Amino acid sequence: MDSRSKLGVSIGLLFVVIIVGVSGYMFISGDNFIDSLYMTIITMTTVGFGEIHPLNYTEKLFTIFLILISIVVYGYTVTALTEYLANGKILERLKHKRVQQKIQNLKNHTVVCGYGRNGKQAVAKLIKFNQPCVVIEKREQEIAELEKDDVLFIDGDATKDEDLAKLGLERAKSLITALPSDADNLFVVLSARQFNKDFTIISRASSESSYGKLKFAGATNVIMPDKLGGAHMASLVVTPDLIEFVNRLTVMGDVEANLEEVSVNELPSKYILKTILDLDLRKKTGCNVIGFKTQENEYIINPDATTKLEKNTFLIVLGNKEQILRLRELF
Repeated sequence: MDSRSKLGVSIGLLFVVIIVGVSGYMFISGDNFIDSLYMTIITMTTVGFGEIHPLNYTEKLFTIFLILISIVVYGYTVTALTEYLANGKILERLKHKRVQQKIQNLKNHTVVCGYGRNGKQAVAKLIKFNQPCVVIEKREQEIAELEKDDVLFIDGDATKDEDLAKLGLERAKSLITALPSDADNLFVVLSARQFNKDFTIISRASSESSYGKLKFAGATNVIMPDKLGGAHMASLVVTPDLIEFVNRLTVMGDVEANLEEVSVNELPSKYILKTILDLDLRKKTGCNVIGFKTQENEYIINPDATTKLEKNTFLIVLGNKEQILRLRELF
């Protein structure tokens, strides 16, 4: 019998003792229910309050019997409760409830499946950029690292729908699946897309053959870390100065050159349907608009100043740390 069952049995025995005590006093002494319950409780708890009336020999013997069985049941209850607490069941349940409550409060968050090398890098970037996220992981070693890093997570299998359902996917902004197996990533993409038809799904892939399958399954973007690494090393040979300059561009805000994405929807309403020239970012913040994403998800490099700022479009802005800070304060 496990500790939870033992605790349940002990609680049941306590109620049985109360029922026996009340019934005994009502039958032997002829007391009413309230008086019998009072006598039973003070006898079981041995608080030392006085009896309702002097006890005869039969009532005294019954009281002695009630005290003895109460002591036995108390002992069993304390043992069961101690074992239950020692196994961490109640603490584990409370912790799980707190985690689920935090996840229920999340909105526009990112779900990260897997806390391996790529998953860990993704979470670090999200946290540094103040983006809410939650991780799902089942491997013990990675779970220990999640606890150490104080990252919100659930212990579960991302390939199981019942575990994915706990992550608030219907309220999420995006999902990153960085599991070691392409087959698992494919399954996660298929399942996650059923929960949310509109959010962004970014999947890791190990082989070229998985790329098309993941895109067909519903992945918005598919990243191949090994291919990117090899291409990056080759680029350092062909155009080293260009690659070094590009590497200095970041969205982290801790180097001289920074990139920032500005949603036109978040701009003051007076700028909607105006032009980039009307926005006058260069004068107000010192930043330069180097890219524009249209409603059709097309990217325009170095857009013309007469480009209209329509809803559901985005500006890609380049500036130094101080300029980006002014941009964030202004918009």
